[in-house]
Amino acid sequence: MRAGRDAVVNWYLRYNAVCNRHAFDELAPFLRDVVLVNGATRTAQGYVDDLFEVHRAFPDYRWEIQRVLVDEPWVAVHLADRGTHRGPWRGAPPTGRAVTTDEFAMYRLEEGRIAEVWVTADNARLPRG
Repeated sequence: MRAGRDAVVNWYLRYNAVCNRHAFDELAPFLRDVVLVNGATRTAQGYVDDLFEVHRAFPDYRWEIQRVLVDEPWVAVHLADRGTHRGPWRGAPPTGRAVTTDEFAMYRLEEGRIAEVWVTADNARLPRG
């Protein structure tokens, strides 16, 4: 059964709001127990841990929605990500500089929860170790 575009967009707005509050422990209602992330199987906790890793490196990180396209069960999102590099990130020591990147993500939903996500970002703009 399809939820309809507006319902799916509202669902994503709620999900993004939780992420932007950095309340990652509140993401359980949005995630299946197992999530396929870029082709790799992750537990829901592993998915949350990855977001905590971003937050530790960029404590003020924000995901600003630019576009949302819905083709159920898929949701495609273009985000403008911003944060200040205050902690180690993938081998790079903190630089204190503000970073921005474009992120593109496709989520496949099952029963209103993320079952699969394919995500890529313009990582050339991010600090490298």
